[in-house]
This record gives sequence, structure tokens and C-alpha cells, in this order.
Amino acid sequence: MCTARNCPAWEQFIDILTKPDNIPIVGMLFLVLFFTWIALKQGLRNDRLLEEGRLDEILDEAQR
Repeated sequence: MCTARNCPAWEQFIDILTKPDNIPIVGMLFLVLFFTWIALKQGLRNDRLLEEGRLDEILDEAQR
């Protein structure tokens, strides 16, 4: 374990992240990033379908 005086910043950061009470927060961060990526991907797909005038396909995608 590092102390503030003998440890580089990166090692301090990893030391804080791996403490047992912070592990769920790190997991939640990955989940938020994953679902944000999915939402943006679906939004881009819907925008492309709107530009092409294929409104019925948007409804089909949403109902799946």
C-alpha cells in the first residue's frame, strides 16, 4: 500500500479504486458508459432512418 509521499499518482489512483467500498462504484461507471454507448448507437440509427424517410422501420426497431 502506498502513502502520499512515496507513491506516484497513478498508483494512488489504482489503490483508491481497488478498495472494497469503491469497487461497486467502478462497476457502475462501466455500466453507465456501456448503456450510454448503446443509447447513442440506437439514436444514430434512428436519425439515419428518419433522414431516409423510413419511419415504419423505427417503430419496428422500438417494438423488438
